Amino acid sequence: MAEPSIAGDPDLRKVNFLPDGEHSLGQPDLREPDLRQPDLREPDLRRIGAHPDYWYPLAWSRQIKPGKALATRFAGQPIALFRTEAGEICALEDRCAHRQVPLSLGLVEGDALRCGYHGWRYNRSGNCTDVPYLGKGHLPNGVRAYPCREADGLVFVFPGDPALAEQVPFPELGAAADPRYKTRRFGREIRCHYTFMHENLMDMNHQFLHRAQMGQIRPRFLGRRIGDDWLEIDYTFARSGGGQSLGERVIFGSKRTGGWSNNRDKMTIRTTYPYQSLRIWAGDDLPVMHLWIAYVPLDAEQSSNRTFGLLSVRRPQIPGLIEAAWPLLVLFTERIFAEDQEIVELEQTAFESQGGDLNQEIFPPIQDLRGLLRRCGLPQEERQGSWRTRDDSNVRPLPSEGNDYRL
Repeated sequence: MAEPSIAGDPDLRKVNFLPDGEHSLGQPDLREPDLRQPDLREPDLRRIGAHPDYWYPLAWSRQIKPGKALATRFAGQPIALFRTEAGEICALEDRCAHRQVPLSLGLVEGDALRCGYHGWRYNRSGNCTDVPYLGKGHLPNGVRAYPCREADGLVFVFPGDPALAEQVPFPELGAAADPRYKTRRFGREIRCHYTFMHENLMDMNHQFLHRAQMGQIRPRFLGRRIGDDWLEIDYTFARSGGGQSLGERVIFGSKRTGGWSNNRDKMTIRTTYPYQSLRIWAGDDLPVMHLWIAYVPLDAEQSSNRTFGLLSVRRPQIPGLIEAAWPLLVLFTERIFAEDQEIVELEQTAFESQGGDLNQEIFPPIQDLRGLLRRCGLPQEERQGSWRTRDDSNVRPLPSEGNDYRL
């Protein structure tokens, strides 16, 4: 059965699915909040890894310079990105098989990457194709190559089982390619587990945090829809104090005041594992804003992530108006993001000092989200050794051929 879509039917924006499978329109969640202490029998959410069998953005296209490689990471895996002379993106394990130094410090030659230490060369498939001081018949094994592709200014890598890369759907990247929108590409490294980021965006009850930027805003939860690997939540908002920021006016194209009965503004936030999106409607079927965002774990413990976001704002009818107002939107969103970053990093600090996730979550949709992230992620014990990149037992011994080299 196809999931419901809210794009073409404004009424579906209010659908609220109840625990027994029934639904109602515009009614609050009927489940009682779970006020019990955290169930320590559940796997600790902050020790659930991002599942590698998905497409993850590791860099912006503009970062891949001609003739140079770029060092990136996914959950402790070092990955070197480079562009061939023909302009195609390649991704290799960022270590030379010889002395284990980063290949990203080397040189790009045609469609190959040459290590900057002893000059070992690897083609785009990771095979070692040249060692300057060895004959062609005695080349050692190479390094791992990763499926990769470019889209909308992002470089994506598939860090999991490469046999699955063609089967796993590539993410829909919001409205970045739609000429009716102007898109801001943003992101930064954040010192927290990626699941804190999912919770932060999905739970609009944290608008109190942004009171200095947005005034006093009261969110109203309208309903949710849920599937095996996705969750969608609807909100509307009322301003109970303070004025609307200039950044908000850029997004909505007009002034917004008063309670939720005065406006038809709707916000839908969706997690489609492992990505998130946020859309805002202002009374018609075309969203005034569309955010697509991904969180890429950096270290092996996944206690930090790099965020990649595509923030698309619908162009107003007056030509050039959005370009003139764009610096205000950038300033507004940077301030919001900085406040979110500070708070989720404090959550990470609390997790580390307490030795576990002791959060007492009472909002039913976030309870659903936490279950989804546990269900779709990879527990820590399964992550251990699951991304082994080579089997040293298959490395061929090399004859000396009159030299003392032992590689």
